[in-house]
Amino acid sequence: MRPDALSVSGHLPLDENVLASFPTGSKVLSAEGYGKSDWTITARIDVELPDGTSTHYFLKCATEERGRLMMQGEFNAMKEIHKTMPEFVPKPLSWGKYRVGNPDTYYFLQEFLEMSNRLPEPKQLCSKLAQLHKNSVSPTGKFGFHVTTCNGRTPQEVSWESTWTLFFSKLLRHVANIDFEVNGMWEALEILENRIFGQVIPRLIGILESDGRSIKPCLIHADLWEGNTGTVIETKNIYIFDSGAFYAHHEMEIGDWRCRYNEINKSIYTETYKDNYKPSEPKQEWDDRNRMYSVYFNLIYSVNHLLEGKPVRQTLFDDMYYLIDKYAPFPKGEGPPRIAEEDRVSLSTERDHTKS
Repeated sequence: MRPDALSVSGHLPLDENVLASFPTGSKVLSAEGYGKSDWTITARIDVELPDGTSTHYFLKCATEERGRLMMQGEFNAMKEIHKTMPEFVPKPLSWGKYRVGNPDTYYFLQEFLEMSNRLPEPKQLCSKLAQLHKNSVSPTGKFGFHVTTCNGRTPQEVSWESTWTLFFSKLLRHVANIDFEVNGMWEALEILENRIFGQVIPRLIGILESDGRSIKPCLIHADLWEGNTGTVIETKNIYIFDSGAFYAHHEMEIGDWRCRYNEINKSIYTETYKDNYKPSEPKQEWDDRNRMYSVYFNLIYSVNHLLEGKPVRQTLFDDMYYLIDKYAPFPKGEGPPRIAEEDRVSLSTERDHTKS
């Protein structure tokens, strides 16, 4: 055991910088590994406070520069959501760097809540989500965020922009470039992406900010699938966590719900959300915008899960081609070949949450 770590009941030694996050005079009772994460180590810490009452914290750790971005980003994202909707996220406590660690280790500490992992009740989830979107206020009046946030282990390009069209283009371009780096070049996909950026986004997304229309920058969770929600066992209140938040068009949030590997893909969630926060004008193009936003989530999923990238890339390829056919069709005979049925592949059962 390191000299800077405290041994308590359980199997997880605690770094002294984590201990310093607790109120002075607190006594750590136990620290145990808790939950499952693809990118981090997670634990539950039981603490006796100076007044003799007990409380519980959730600890998340990750290493190296990527770990720093993840922990700093999640702390700030959760803090921003908590500022607007304290009853919707566990209260974030702190983030920082272990005093000693090789490699460098970073942590994020928040309130622990005993939650079930059942699918969230649609009315409560969507009502709270719409309230977050409506009540949040961008501190700059722009789209973006004040620190880099991550979706999974992938940093997002969230520097501030005055228009949603420019911000979304930059956000999508960033992850599209990473996708080619980690999953390999695919010439046909590159051709589609160039047309999406050059013609479809300026038309489909740009119209939201033309002819007198405007978009409110809304704080979104930005990685809201069912695995990042929980229902408190005692109160039945729904909470969200593992956020990669930024200020965006409110419809961006539920682009993730279109992704077929998520159980929250069920139409009742989308329709209930739309009942609580109406689509932007032009309303008749809502489904096309939802498809466009889902391309971002599918791209970043393909980046995060590497070997599972191909089937998700095929889905976003189809979605891009659909939008191009509708808004910026190729001259006859000039578009790249479509995907042949015999070349299609499926996600593994492990990654298709509808089958797990």
